Amino acid sequence: MAFKPKSAAETKARDLGLALARIAEADSLPAHIGVDRLRQASPRLTPLAVGQMVRKERETVEATLAERGLSLVDYSDHGPGRGMVFTIEAAE
Repeated sequence: MAFKPKSAAETKARDLGLALARIAEADSLPAHIGVDRLRQASPRLTPLAVGQMVRKERETVEATLAERGLSLVDYSDHGPGRGMVFTIEAAE
């Protein structure tokens, strides 16, 4: 199989998945992770970028979590100024 370079969106989605995994592994599961906590872990991930990555590259985010034995159970976006919340649990 030929090497296929990753797009910038795929790379950023992987970064989002890894940041979520690191936070979830440090917390007790299920972990409820808000966008503020996520930005502390990875300042590059702006709320706009996070929302786009979940909508457009959700499969990449979920695959990254699955590599670490985790799964994205829920994602809710309450709109600008209200925040986002991710719920991460151990994969079954």
